[in-house]
Amino acid sequence: MTEAEDNLSIPASRRPTRAVMAGEVQIGGGAPVSVQTMTKTDTADTDATLAQIRAAAAAGADIVRVAIPNQQVLDSFDEITAASPLPVVADIHFDYRLAVAAAERGAAKLRVNPGNIGDDRRRAAVIESAQAAGIPVRLGVNAGSLEKDILEKYGHPTAEALAESALGSVQRVERLDFRDIVVSIKASDVPTTLAANRLFAQETDVPLHIGITEAGFGAAGVVRSAVGLGLLLAEGLGDTLRVSLTDDPTEEVRVGRSILLELGLLSGPRLVSCPTCGRCKGDLRPIAEEVEQALQDIDAPIVVAVMGCEVNGPGEAKEADIGLACGGDYAVIFRHGQLIKRVKMSEAAEELLEEIRALELPT
Repeated sequence: MTEAEDNLSIPASRRPTRAVMAGEVQIGGGAPVSVQTMTKTDTADTDATLAQIRAAAAAGADIVRVAIPNQQVLDSFDEITAASPLPVVADIHFDYRLAVAAAERGAAKLRVNPGNIGDDRRRAAVIESAQAAGIPVRLGVNAGSLEKDILEKYGHPTAEALAESALGSVQRVERLDFRDIVVSIKASDVPTTLAANRLFAQETDVPLHIGITEAGFGAAGVVRSAVGLGLLLAEGLGDTLRVSLTDDPTEEVRVGRSILLELGLLSGPRLVSCPTCGRCKGDLRPIAEEVEQALQDIDAPIVVAVMGCEVNGPGEAKEADIGLACGGDYAVIFRHGQLIKRVKMSEAAEELLEEIRALELPT
């Protein structure tokens, strides 16, 4: 690797953390950054919840979280953990007894909120149940539910308040001789989330689950998540992530994987397509959409370029594994930098997809 190529590595190094296992998925300890999502069904509806989990798994999720709001959903949760293709994290707030029950019913990890799970006795019961089941615990600190004493100290949920909550929670749990911990520190704004995670990461080797909580929906939610997660990951922070969108879980997974892909933290296909302008020689959007759909079924690290004119088109197409450069009524297709055919624009999408399917994919 040349010095120039080495400088493109993002991040240059990842923060060293202890390893924690959620089912068969390793979090931290140098493992790849895992992608999580959360089901948005009524957990009591076993079939609907499992359908969302299977769709998330097909989209590339590594871990899924399921809400346990009350005792009534525990029987369904039992069935869900037994049939899920992904490790299932039990999401618990307020009632520590639900965490204890979830640990007994197949949870691969518990998620509890230090701001509402209760006193030391209740916390100890949760940790004892996790120890007995051999599963980790995520301490999920949120700006919207900090402990009362910390809020009184800082006045509102500052980055320092969030980091203090997380560090104090880790210390209390480790005093119980339990180290299989993951921490998340989330706010709905990017600067607070960034600062809090940086402060926490300086003090401990506990793995970090990262995300921007209540990020929103549509383009705003995607941008907010991509900026926050991208900056943390580029600094080497983050061992597992969730993109929290007001959207389907599969969309959260797709966005999360895209963030990792663009930072070189995940291997997979990339589509390069030009934004088009007055020089564009064809209608590129339908072609790009067809290619994007086809790439969803490919895991290999290939680059496909769809370009619209003579300015950057030939150059980008040559650098891609497969590239299309438009030139009026006709387009040219490159494979690994070599021009292999000239096709009519009306047939460009079909011809390009044929070449992608015929490509000998790297593993």
